[in-house]
Amino acid sequence: MGENDFPKSVGKPAARALVGAGYTKVEQLKDTKEKEILELHGVGPKAVEVLKKELAAKGLEFQK
Repeated sequence: MGENDFPKSVGKPAARALVGAGYTKVEQLKDTKEKEILELHGVGPKAVEVLKKELAAKGLEFQK
């Protein structure tokens, strides 16, 4: 799997799906919608919640 800064609690399948879709940093997710991330094979509601918290900790959020 490529280099990324996703928390381990996201899970390996979700991290692989995100990297496969071109995301390597949590900050990049601010440019996408939550729904689009959920559509990636391997990313479920739990992973999205973890990512939302990571974004919020950085003062960011998914697009509306």
